[in-house]
Amino acid sequence: MNSVKALEKHGQAIWLDFLARGFVVNGDLKKLIDEDGVKGVTSNPSIFEKAIGSSDEYDGAIAHALKKGDRPVAELFEQLAVEDIRHAADVLRPVYDQLNGEDGFVSLEVSPYLAMDTEATIAEAKRLWKDVGRRNLMVKVPATPEGLPAIQALIGEGISINITLLFSQQVYVDVAEAYLAGLEKYVAAGGDPSTVASVASFFVSRIDSAVDKQLDEKIARANDPTEQQRLAALKGKVAIANAKLAYQHYKRLFSGPRWEKLKAKGARPQRLLWASTGTKNKAYSDVLYVEELIGPNTVNTVPPATLDAFRDHGKPRDSLEENLDDAKQVLAELEQSGISLDAITTELVKDGVTLFADAADKLYAAVAHKRATVLGSVLNRQTLTLDKNMEIAVKHAAEDWRVSAKIRRLWQRDPSLWTGTDENKWLGWLNSPASADLADYEDFARRVKGQDFTDAVVLGMGGSSLGPEVLANTFPKQPGFPKLHVLDSTDPAQVRKLETSINLSRSLFIVSSKSGGTTEPNVMKDYFFARVSDAIGRDKAGHRFIAVTDPGSSLEKVAAKQGFARTFHGDPTIGGRYSVLSPFGLVPAATAGIDVRSLITHALSMLRSCGADVPPHENPGVQLGLAMGLAGLEGRDKVTILASGKIFDFGAWAEQLIAESTGKDGKGLIPIDSEPLGEPSVYGRDRFFIDIRIEGDDDTLHDQKLRALENAGHPVVRIVMKSIDHIGQEFFRFEMATAVAGALLGINPFNQPDVEDAKIKTRELTTAFEKSGRLPPEEPAMSTPPADLYTDEKNVAALRSAGADGDLRSWLKAHLSRVDAGDYVALLAYIERDAANIDALQQMRLRVRDQRHVATCAEFGPRFLHSTGQAYKGGPDSGVFLQITSDDVNDLPVPGQKASFGVIKAAQARGDFDVLTERGRRALRVHLKGDLEVGLKMLDDAIAQALTQR
Repeated sequence: MNSVKALEKHGQAIWLDFLARGFVVNGDLKKLIDEDGVKGVTSNPSIFEKAIGSSDEYDGAIAHALKKGDRPVAELFEQLAVEDIRHAADVLRPVYDQLNGEDGFVSLEVSPYLAMDTEATIAEAKRLWKDVGRRNLMVKVPATPEGLPAIQALIGEGISINITLLFSQQVYVDVAEAYLAGLEKYVAAGGDPSTVASVASFFVSRIDSAVDKQLDEKIARANDPTEQQRLAALKGKVAIANAKLAYQHYKRLFSGPRWEKLKAKGARPQRLLWASTGTKNKAYSDVLYVEELIGPNTVNTVPPATLDAFRDHGKPRDSLEENLDDAKQVLAELEQSGISLDAITTELVKDGVTLFADAADKLYAAVAHKRATVLGSVLNRQTLTLDKNMEIAVKHAAEDWRVSAKIRRLWQRDPSLWTGTDENKWLGWLNSPASADLADYEDFARRVKGQDFTDAVVLGMGGSSLGPEVLANTFPKQPGFPKLHVLDSTDPAQVRKLETSINLSRSLFIVSSKSGGTTEPNVMKDYFFARVSDAIGRDKAGHRFIAVTDPGSSLEKVAAKQGFARTFHGDPTIGGRYSVLSPFGLVPAATAGIDVRSLITHALSMLRSCGADVPPHENPGVQLGLAMGLAGLEGRDKVTILASGKIFDFGAWAEQLIAESTGKDGKGLIPIDSEPLGEPSVYGRDRFFIDIRIEGDDDTLHDQKLRALENAGHPVVRIVMKSIDHIGQEFFRFEMATAVAGALLGINPFNQPDVEDAKIKTRELTTAFEKSGRLPPEEPAMSTPPADLYTDEKNVAALRSAGADGDLRSWLKAHLSRVDAGDYVALLAYIERDAANIDALQQMRLRVRDQRHVATCAEFGPRFLHSTGQAYKGGPDSGVFLQITSDDVNDLPVPGQKASFGVIKAAQARGDFDVLTERGRRALRVHLKGDLEVGLKMLDDAIAQALTQR
C-alpha cells in the first residue's frame, strides 16, 4: 500500500487542492481516488486562474457558452466553475455514498470580493448550492468576522460549508461554535443534521513563512549566540504546534453533552482540514505538513506536487498528538520572544483575503480576455498609443484601481471614489441598458409606424437632444417610419427652417426635458403646439405630442393637461448627459424605427466589458478613462475627438459628456469636436486624440496624419466600430471613461454647478423684457457700422493696453494676443446653425489653430450652454472666448409670451457672456449688424489680418 493510501488507517482523508476540466474528464481524478484513496477536492480562485488563464483548455467551453448569448465575466466564469464542480462531484459521488456522506466532497468558494459582506456571502453561497445541485458540494466561506455569522446562517439552512482562511486557534473555536449553533438551529427547524457536513480549513505553512521572517529579523539583531540558537530552533515549528493545539480544541468542542445531543440526532463533527500544506521553505521537508499532522477524523488537502512527494517518500504515523507539551512550549517561547502569533494570524487573514481577491482579479482578467477574443466580431476595438511615460502611468493607475477595488466601488455606487458628496445618487446610467423595457419600445415603434407620420421632431437641449441627434444623423430613415429631426435652438431662423422642412399635420413631436423647467424645450413646445393646433385643430394637437421627462415634473403635468399621446418617464438618478441609453435616447430611436433591441444588445456587450468583474487592465472604459484623466493632469487636457463621416455627430455628444462632467472647480478636460485633423506642427503639447470610425471607412490621408501624430509623441486612442449598429457600445464606453476620468481629476462628474448662473442671468433679462417690452440697454466698448464690440471694464482695459483702438481688427488682434500655449480659443456663435455658418466658423477656427497652434472650439448658442458651457465657465481658466451675435432679420413670436425667440436668444447670449466676464474669463463679444453672411466674411477677414499683422 502506498503512503497516501495508508493514511486511511490513521483516520485521515486526503483531499486534492487542484481542479481542472481535463484532469476530471480524462480520468486523472478517478485514478487518484482508486489508487491513492483521494476523498475530496478543493478549489479556489488561484486554482481556477491557473487552469483557465494559463492554457487553452477552456477556450472551447467559453466559445460554446457565448454562442448561447453574451454574459458578464463573473457569470461566464461561474458557469465554467459550476460545470467543473459538478463533474468532480459526480466522480466523487461513489466515495460519498460508500462512506454514507462522511466524505467525497468538492469545495467551491464564494467570491473573495464578498469576504467582508455577511449578507452577500449568504446570498451567493445559497445560490451556488442551488446551482451546483450536488449533495457532496461544500461551499467555501472565509473565517472573517463577517464570515462567521454567514457560516452559522448557512449551516442553519442545511448547507455544507468549508470554512477557509483559518489561522488562529481562537477563531477556530468561534468557527466550531458557529457550526454547532447552526446545527442546533437546523435541528430545531426539523432538519436532518446527518445531511450537513463541514470542514474547518486551518492554514499551516503560511504561518511558518510569516513567523520565520520575524524570527530571522530577531536573529539578525541578536548578539548572543545562545539567543540566536534558541530563536532559530523555533523556525518551522510554530505552524505545526498551532495546528496540534487547535486539534485539542476540536476534541473538546466535539464531546460533552452539547455535542452528544446533536450526535444523537445524526450530526457529524466538523473536521479540521489542514490547508496550505505545500512546503514553501525549501530547507524543510516537502512532506513536513503532512507527516506531522496525521490524526483521526482530519483532512489534509494537498497540491499535486505534495501528493506525489508523500506517495514517493512520506512516512505515515499518528503524529498529531505527539509532543503536545513541546507544542505548547514552542508557542510560549514565541510569545516570550516578542512575536505575537495573534497579530500574525490576524494579518494573515487580511493577506489571505487580499491574495484570493488578487487571484480572482487575475482569473476574471483571463476570462475577460478570452471573452473579448471570442466576441471579436461583436466588440468594437480600442487601442491606445501612448508615450512611454504615460503608458507607465496608465499601468500604475490601473494597478491602483485594481488593488483598491475602485471599479467594484464604482459599480457599488461609492461616492468616495469622487468627492464623497452625492455621486451615488447619479449612477442610474450604469443599469439603464439592462433595465430598458424593450417590449414596450417595440410596441411603441409599431404604433408609430401605423400612424403614417412623415416626420418626428425632438424638442430638447443638451443630453435630451445630442444623443437623439447622433441617432438621427447616423442611421438612415427606416421604411414606414418618420424621419427624425432634432431642434435644440431658440434661433428664429433655425426654428423656422425646421418648421418648413416638415409636414406639420403628419408630424410627431417629442418634448424632452428631465426637469420640465428648461426654457428652450418649453418655448419650442409652445410654438409647435400652437402651429399643430392651427393645422389639425386644438382638440387633436395633443395626440401628436410625446413627453419624455422625470416623474412629477412640470412637463408631465402640462402633458396631461394638453392631452399628450404618452409620457415616458426618465430615471431621476440619471443626469441628462448620461441619458442616451434611457428613454431620452430610446424613445426617439423607437420613433424613428431604429432597432432598439439591437442598440441595447450592443450597449450591454460594452457594459459587460466594463463591468465590476473586469479588472482595470482588461476594462476598456476604465483604460480610456485612466488615459484621459492622467493626460489631463499632465496638461494634455484638450480631448480632440475625430469621428468619421457616418458617425460624425458622435463627437458633439461626447463633447457635452466630457465638458459638462469634468469642467468644474477650475479643473477639467476641454473636448475639441469637429476640428479637422492637421499636421503635427499645428498642435501644442496639450492634446489627447480620440479617433473613432466605422470598420471599412478607410482614409489613407487621415491614417497617415494619425501615425504622424503618434510618431510625434501625441497620445492617440483609436476606436474602430464594427458598424453603425454598434454605436450603443460607444455611448456606454464613453460614459464609463468620463466617470473614471472624473475620479482621477478629483471632481464630481455628475453635477453642473456653473450652468445655473447663466440661466439666472437669462431669466433676469427675459423678466425685464416681459415688464418693459425691451431688454436692458448695454453700452458697446466700440461701435462701427458693421459691428459693435462688448465686454466688461476689466477686459476693455486689458485689450486697450494690448493695442485695441478704433477698428475691429485691432480689437481682435489684441484679444488673440492674449492666447498662450496651452490655451484654447472658443468661437461662441448665437446664430443659425446651418451648413454655411458652420463652414464660416470652421474657417475662422482653423486660421487660429494653424497660426497660434492652440486648440479651437466652434460652438452654436444656445445649444452649447447645455454642453460645453459648464467647462467654459467652471473649468480651467485657459479659454479665450469670442462670442458672435447678430440681428435677427425675421423674428418669431412665442405663444403666450412677450419675449420672442430672438429676444430669448439675445438674453441667453448676454447672460452667458456676463457670467464669463464675472468669472474673469478673457472674453469679447462681436455683434454683427446687417446681412449675416457679409458680417461673417468681414469677421473672418478681420481675424485673418489680426493673426498675420504685427
